[in-house]
Amino acid sequence: MKKVLGIGNALVDIIIFLNNDDVLMKFSLPRGSMQLVDLATAQKIEEATRSCRKHMASGGSAANTIHGLAALGVPAGFIGCVGHDRLGEFFNRDMVKAGITPFLSQSISDTGSSRALVSPDGERTMATFLGAAVELSAYNLDPRIFEGYTHLHLEGYLVLNHSLVEKALEYAHRLGMTVSLDLASYNVVEANLEFLNRVVRDHVDLVFANEEEARAFTGLSDPREALDYISALCDTSIVKIGEHGSLVYHRGTTYNVEPVPVKCLDTTGAGDLYAAGFLYGYTAGMEPEKCGRIASLLAAKVIEEPGAKIGRASWEEIRNAI
Repeated sequence: MKKVLGIGNALVDIIIFLNNDDVLMKFSLPRGSMQLVDLATAQKIEEATRSCRKHMASGGSAANTIHGLAALGVPAGFIGCVGHDRLGEFFNRDMVKAGITPFLSQSISDTGSSRALVSPDGERTMATFLGAAVELSAYNLDPRIFEGYTHLHLEGYLVLNHSLVEKALEYAHRLGMTVSLDLASYNVVEANLEFLNRVVRDHVDLVFANEEEARAFTGLSDPREALDYISALCDTSIVKIGEHGSLVYHRGTTYNVEPVPVKCLDTTGAGDLYAAGFLYGYTAGMEPEKCGRIASLLAAKVIEEPGAKIGRASWEEIRNAI
């Protein structure tokens, strides 16, 4: 069976259900974006949302995708960096409990955390304190970790550290691994556009993007035109178009994948679980359209629940459906 290795920011997700968007305006957080904040700001946001309902789980974009793959029975590992603290221990335990092999460096800094601020309509805005997560560096990567894995999944937030991404891709290429990249956030794409274009063109087999990320990457507002642009750079590309489903391109053919209708509670993790579903099919050699249908199913199931994880009962339903 194919084995998937993820690498990304090891964060503890704190899901906060807002009563309104006043907190977003107070802290100048654009709806739907991911904004980096310092520890002091993170603590102020925590204080300002004291009365809101909250939920905590291990997270980070790639970690969420790896969780989804592990739940589907795919052997998986995750590379990240945490602090030597309570949240770091929580992150490690949660990985092991999910059947994931963690490769975690430890730092004297606090473990990173991401506050997912969920608006009443389900839109999520991320205020992320990277903490120890950002201290993962090219020097922490041991090439032996990559041995035995057949696919590498990278989260787009990592492109803030060019040398780390380049080293991970070097090891993956050396072992003949296929590579996927989730663009992760439109503002991160805008800030690293030249680097991302080069990485996708030279090293990536599969790209995941939502409409905003695709627009930031290509400069094109039409999702299909953006898909065509990305498709010229890699074998497989996906542009997710929310309630309209997704567009999947694979080696000359474009597929329209219908969404699975659901009642949205919280969009946190939708893109991450979409990637998990698609990679499950992709690494098993399934047809692209079927990969997209599985991806849509996982994305639909996660937005019915709080946070970026799918509950046990839903996983049973998903496995039966697949």
